[in-house]
Amino acid sequence: MRCVGRRGDSDGAANLSSDRGSEFGQAIAAQLGAFGLDRIKWECEMTTAVDTMDTTSQYRHDLLVEMNDDEQSRQEFVRSLKLFLAHKVSLGNKKVYEERVRPQLQKQGRSESIPEINRLMKKQEYYQFWSSLQRCSQEMMWNSIQIPVERQLDQLIGKAKKAAENPRGSLALDPDLAIPKWQTRVDIHCMPGGYHTELCEDDVAAGAVYDRAVYIYAMGRMGPYNDDIGASAAKWLKERFPDFKPKRILDEGCTVGHSTLAWAEYYPGVEIHAIDVGAPVLRYAHARAEALGVKVHFHQMNAAELKFADGYFDVVSGSILMHETGTKVAPLVLSEAHRVLASGGVMLQAETPPYKDLKPYDAFMLDWDTRNNNEPFWHASHDIDAVKACVKAGFSEKKVFEVLAPSAFESKMSQRYTHVFQSGDFGGGGQWYVYGAWK
Repeated sequence: MRCVGRRGDSDGAANLSSDRGSEFGQAIAAQLGAFGLDRIKWECEMTTAVDTMDTTSQYRHDLLVEMNDDEQSRQEFVRSLKLFLAHKVSLGNKKVYEERVRPQLQKQGRSESIPEINRLMKKQEYYQFWSSLQRCSQEMMWNSIQIPVERQLDQLIGKAKKAAENPRGSLALDPDLAIPKWQTRVDIHCMPGGYHTELCEDDVAAGAVYDRAVYIYAMGRMGPYNDDIGASAAKWLKERFPDFKPKRILDEGCTVGHSTLAWAEYYPGVEIHAIDVGAPVLRYAHARAEALGVKVHFHQMNAAELKFADGYFDVVSGSILMHETGTKVAPLVLSEAHRVLASGGVMLQAETPPYKDLKPYDAFMLDWDTRNNNEPFWHASHDIDAVKACVKAGFSEKKVFEVLAPSAFESKMSQRYTHVFQSGDFGGGGQWYVYGAWK
């Protein structure tokens, strides 16, 4: 798995043992062999369609952090490691489960529930090996991006200010907004400082780090704009209800506006608003939208306490919002969405699939983030009863829906997908679970 920088064979190139010669390569080979996984062909030069594709080409807008050759190589190493773990090493966990763990559960008369599977899987050496690498790859990812962002922070702040001159849209920050405890108590998905931490005046560091990190984390499988979640939801709505003509759209938990801008693509000319609790990501989101020529009105606001008037929007959307929202607060987010929706409007929440729709092993693997990736609300958000939650928020049960929206990006690059939802690879499923309701 050769990972190179812009110059090809640069001095900063990282190498994941193309000949099993490195200590790291030998360690992985030993683990695969120990569990009878030699049939998983070791192809570190990556010759399959999935492995030879170009996933390094994130769209270079004016705000995207620039990398030197060593930084580019470091990030490409992390991306390649994540791809390797998802497509190669992860497969061994299922073999361990089927040959060791499930027979034990059956013998003990235990159910194949996530807690029971975890109780035995966490004792398995191979699972420990994979899990450690998975967590390590996450920490390496953030570090590889922090380095160039820290080096260029002053320039990035300057670019953000310049991009926001003579704006199409707007940015409204609220210095008095109390950052929710569910955001301050933990660095969500191990992102240092989360979305809200400010290091200096006019800070955009959190936004700059997140923008690049999403591309590496998803291994390029959410498109050059990182917008596949929002694009898939918008595409589904547009195609399924062609006569629906919204005037105003609200995107909640927008971070840097990846999914927000997708709504502008599918509904051009519509008034679009987006909210988040973090000022640094909103500054970056506003400047990024301006640099990309998209008019969006960004607000620093809590989705559980919206400041908009009743019935103001025709669409309220959230992209992977609920799994980062406090469990006790999640119902308030849905209730507020109902309040600000106009009659005939629609709410959509896009996430990875709920556990009820997955096989026990697949649900357990997807739940890895709850226990290992600083995602304390992940499990509860995937155990949600969408119908009950929407009805409790004020929607009619008859108008609630749950769909698997096909990936808007997959139709262009279907070979990118594992078609499995798993930890560290939620962009590989090729579709998104979307639930919501019409008002």
